[in-house]
Amino acid sequence: MSIEAFETIRYTADVVVTTTDGYVLLIERGWDPHAGQWALPGGHVDPGETSRTAAARELAEEAGVYAAPEELTQVGTWDGPDRDPRGRYVTVAYQLTVISTLPAEAGDDAVSVRWWPLADLPPLAFDHADIIAAATVSTV
Repeated sequence: MSIEAFETIRYTADVVVTTTDGYVLLIERGWDPHAGQWALPGGHVDPGETSRTAAARELAEEAGVYAAPEELTQVGTWDGPDRDPRGRYVTVAYQLTVISTLPAEAGDDAVSVRWWPLADLPPLAFDHADIIAAATVSTV
């Protein structure tokens, strides 16, 4: 009988926040991987926390946007083995629609935060373009 190696899997949550008039909220990452690139607000799920609660917490910490966890709608799970250069990361993505005048403010590991038109997104970190596409398929 051989001993199998188990890979370390990290659990994260991301949030696609869109406006009623076709914008998505992105943060500029403050550190590697992908420092300086645009990404969805999100991060690690803390011990004892659900991914939905983590998504709401990360949204508040990184972008200054506050939502109750139950306001977030699950979009899906992304678990490609090479989606993150640091190792195996599995994320559960959520979506939230807000009014277009909602203010956002960079915090935590975000250098800046910006509302981008869904029709004109910058290059995105990780597989966040795929997540946005899945979240907005019926809203664009």
